[in-house]
Amino acid sequence: VQLQAFGGGLVQAGGSLTLSCAASGSIFSFNFMGWFRQAPGKQRELVAQDTSGYTNYADSVKGRFTISRDNDKNTMYLQVNSLKPEDTAVYYCAARQGGDSAWSWGKGTQVTVSS
Repeated sequence: VQLQAFGGGLVQAGGSLTLSCAASGSIFSFNFMGWFRQAPGKQRELVAQDTSGYTNYADSVKGRFTISRDNDKNTMYLQVNSLKPEDTAVYYCAARQGGDSAWSWGKGTQVTVSS
């Protein structure tokens, strides 16, 4: 299954975006789906994860980001609200079947937040 993230863009601080991750096939078997981001000069970090319907978030985005998935549409979403300049990064979606499985990565989408 191939993944493709889209929906990024340039937004002012305080603004919102909806990121989508479209899969080329069924995502039903992926027990773990997540959104990562990588800012210039920084390591890639996990910001939100859906584990069989249970969600968890990085402390830096709690209360502002919401992850969701629609198995019927083979799509995962990340609603990002109250954006801050420090949220500027390339956002990637990823999926894996089990906790010991390797992540399958999609191409990222750039989010740029201006102050």
